[in-house]
Amino acid sequence: MSRLPAIICATLLPALPLALPAQTPAFPSKPIRIIAPFAPGAGTDTLARTLSGPLSKALGQNVIVENRPGAGTVVGSEVAARAPGDGHTVLIVANSFTINPAVRAKLPYDALKDFTGVARLASTPMILAAHPSLPAKSIKELIALARARPGELTYATSGAGTGHHLAGELFKSRAKIDLIHVPYPGGAPATIAAIGGHASVLLVNILSVASHVPSGRLRPLAVTSPERSELLKDVPTVAESGFPGFDTSIWFGSVAHAATPKDAINRLSTEILRALQLAEVKDVINKVGLNAAGLPAAEFDTFLRTEVRNNEKIAREVKLRLD
Repeated sequence: MSRLPAIICATLLPALPLALPAQTPAFPSKPIRIIAPFAPGAGTDTLARTLSGPLSKALGQNVIVENRPGAGTVVGSEVAARAPGDGHTVLIVANSFTINPAVRAKLPYDALKDFTGVARLASTPMILAAHPSLPAKSIKELIALARARPGELTYATSGAGTGHHLAGELFKSRAKIDLIHVPYPGGAPATIAAIGGHASVLLVNILSVASHVPSGRLRPLAVTSPERSELLKDVPTVAESGFPGFDTSIWFGSVAHAATPKDAINRLSTEILRALQLAEVKDVINKVGLNAAGLPAAEFDTFLRTEVRNNEKIAREVKLRLD
């Protein structure tokens, strides 16, 4: 038997290209897009823009903030859900992200199946405040007044389906009173309406109210967090005012497409949490009434799933639907 074919093969084989597995580009390989599903100036927008600089430096890529407001954060969330699952698109989220599945029958995405948690960022207490003409100086007096005037008092929030709206409906349910919800396109318009006497009660983030308390334009009644706020230390909590365990703070976080590789999620989470510890970042978020409340990816993902379940229970209890 001739050995020629074997010799030819042995000679040619080294010249043939080796079939190597495709190499995945190091993350990140292009600019990072942060989608803020609220209008410029909102809490999510402030967080995104405050973090963009440190993240850009840490990741070695430009970090671009893109505002996509509309439909109670549904518009921006859908944009993020349709983006490639490569980690280069991050969505800033708040309570509404976990409330929408409970109050809207049809969403163009699945909050839990299409997204995964990256990091929790910050939190802030909500506050119930009243126009000074309202004859109520405490939660107890507000409840008594509402029961004496059922269906007459209103409460303003930053919008339908927000954490403020759900908190207001939960408070109504627990207090067994009837307040008419009046949604506004943001905390600032709601606050202006309350100052102008167009709403009996206001339920927004505490910073929106804090500067109007010394002047007497608004009267604080209670904060919704488990503990009193450093901004208004003399204002009791709703829990202290007769509703133990009441806790409906506003939180902010970041998520990415569920298909995003785990190493990309972990890199994003690590750098975001590191940025939250920077003095210049803390200074900005504290000035807008937020407190850094970082959670890493896995813990935040668990937090989101728990929030969805809890909000579904609350929505059923208060019979809240938006469609």
